[in-house]
Formats: sequence, structure tokens, C-alpha cells
Amino acid sequence: MRIALMQYPIVWADKEANLYLLRERLTEIKGKADIAVVPEMFSTGFCTGNPELAEPWGGPTCTLLQAMADEFDIAIAGSMIIKRSASDGLRNRGFMFRPNDTPLYQDKRHLYRTGGEARFFHPSKRLANWEYKGVKIRMLVCYDLRFPVWARQPQGIDNMYDLLLVVGNWPEVRIQYWDALIAARAAENQCYIVAVNNVGDDGMGWHYTGHSKAYDTYLNELAKFQDNEQGTRIVDLDMKLLHHYREALPLWQDADRYQILT
Repeated sequence: MRIALMQYPIVWADKEANLYLLRERLTEIKGKADIAVVPEMFSTGFCTGNPELAEPWGGPTCTLLQAMADEFDIAIAGSMIIKRSASDGLRNRGFMFRPNDTPLYQDKRHLYRTGGEARFFHPSKRLANWEYKGVKIRMLVCYDLRFPVWARQPQGIDNMYDLLLVVGNWPEVRIQYWDALIAARAAENQCYIVAVNNVGDDGMGWHYTGHSKAYDTYLNELAKFQDNEQGTRIVDLDMKLLHHYREALPLWQDADRYQILT
């Protein structure tokens, strides 16, 4: 499976501009990747205090993302602000729009209270596992990366996913944790990991250096970006190699039992 890591600045609170730029970037990689991954809140930036930017699931941004997935024959993964209902409030929704198919989603579980997210958003109580082109996938949205139980392969079950997608708005001031946790999640879950972060400056004055990257379960670095670099990297994930590694070293059989309480 070929994954495109798309590390570009987000135009603050401007959905039209960000969707236009995404279309341009997808045009450049047409036919070269199976999934394109963009950062958390790709269409607005990390606008936690701007509820007017929220849309219903199936709204205009969803419609355009599905049209792009269909046109370019590529799945698109990222996150955006969703308004479910007046009583249920806002969600930071991780998504994957697949060509000519229904979209998949995973709402963010862990809300970054220091950044105001917990005041406006509701956390997910649902943990989803996806499948696309025969590859089993789970998504983490930014702050979820810090909490290993949410990502953990369960004991006694033969690897519920092969690829962990992470979308982030992780600022430069804490980038060392992003770097360390990406590698840790790949190692402990015996999976590929692809993590895409924002780069540039946002409307709140935070600076993002990027550091999007991909690892295999051997912790070989398959893709990385220089500080502040803008661009796209495409990686080719070998699932046969992953399955061989799991058979040779079946760590999942010795994992601890756990239960996620909603």
C-alpha cells in the first residue's frame, strides 16, 4: 500500500482555501498513492474556539472530499470539526473518504484541555477499526498519541490493525514528544505507522515544524521531513514483511488484558 504524507501549512480558518490547495496537491500525485494523509483539522487549523466553523457530517466539506476521492481514485484521511446536534455538540472527527464508497470516521478520544479543546468538543466513546484495500487501519487524532491504551492491540486477538494513521497539530515547543511517541506506538503494536503534522504558523501564534514521518515495525524510518519543510512524501508499505515479522515474533500473544471504560 502506498501512502502519501502531505505536510503543508494550513490557512487559518479558511476552509475554501484549504480545500482548493488540497485539490492542487492531489492533482500532483494522481495515480501514485492509495491514501493521502493530511493534518488534524486540515480545513481550518486548530480552531478550538470557533464553533461556527463546524459542519454536519455529510456537509459541504464532506461532499468535496468525497468528490476528490472519487475523481483522483485515492482515499483521503485527516480530521475536521463536525457538529453532530445541538445537544451533542462538536467533535474533532478523524475521517477517511474512500473512492466510490461510504466514508469512515473515528472521533478524537482525548481532548487537549490546555488548548481549550475540552471546553468545546465531546470525546469519542467509539473505537473503530477500518479496512481499505485489504489493509486493516486504526486512526489516532493528535493528543490520542499520548495514550497507549487507545492504540493498543488487544491481548489474545491476532492484530486488529496493520497500519496506525496519526493526524496532528503538534507545535514545535513539544515536538520531542511527537517524535518519541510515534516510534513507541509502532514498536508496541507491531504495525506500520504514518503520522502527518502541521507546519508553519497558526492564527494563535503557535509554530509547527512538521516532523511528519513513517516507520515500519522494525523502526526503520520510511519517510521523514526536515524542520519546517513543506511537501509530500510517498511510502510503500509491504504487508507481507509485516506479517512475517509478527509470525516470527508474536508479541501480541503476551500482551496484557485491558478494558476501555466509556
